[in-house]
Amino acid sequence: MQLKNIKNISIGYSNPSLYNLTPEQFTPSYYQQNNSITGSSSGRQTAWFIKAGDNEWVLRHYWRGGLMARLSKDLYCFSGARYTRPMMELGLLEQMFQFGLPVPRPIAAKIERRGLFYRGDILIERIENADDLVKILSVRALSDADWQQLGKTIAIFHNYGVCHADLNIKNILLQKDKFYLIDFDRGEMRTPRAYWQKSNIARLKRSFAKEQKKHPNLQFTSANWQTFITAYQQDINT
Repeated sequence: MQLKNIKNISIGYSNPSLYNLTPEQFTPSYYQQNNSITGSSSGRQTAWFIKAGDNEWVLRHYWRGGLMARLSKDLYCFSGARYTRPMMELGLLEQMFQFGLPVPRPIAAKIERRGLFYRGDILIERIENADDLVKILSVRALSDADWQQLGKTIAIFHNYGVCHADLNIKNILLQKDKFYLIDFDRGEMRTPRAYWQKSNIARLKRSFAKEQKKHPNLQFTSANWQTFITAYQQDINT
């Protein structure tokens, strides 16, 4: 990752030879003016889908959650550009992408200083023709082969030491027969250890139960989970 500084703004590039972005290109209004927005995805935060030449990117602003959001919606304490959440996520994505893990291609990240604080945004390449598991399971069931593939996919991440801080089914995309993980804010590389891997898997299981309460038609059963966990345990390095 290479950092470029413009007054109180820092932009980090995964591949600086390909892009030379302005701060305005990290704002939805820039793409609205150019009629380049192709859609959006809403959760705690809105992710904007934008046309970028022959590709499509995702633009995401960093918003606070929980009790801290009452104090500040999007300001974070600054302790160095490389230690900000956008730059750390960009760097983690870059590392995972180089490993060949199924994650979005990282493009760039931006932070804007505000005294002792900062705001941040990130640009990644959109994974085409993919939907998250909430959308998919709300309309159809996955096959046993799909559940096995998902278990193997999560095991690969864990074997590399990738700890996804918010592993849930909204952050898992399925593109035909290939699974991707997205949204690695606060994610990190760790030494593979059973304690955090088990915690990560428990978080994922809770997300199935949580979404099933919201969407009673969500097609997920205990047998599905057992198929998933059996494949995961077969591939995880212990």
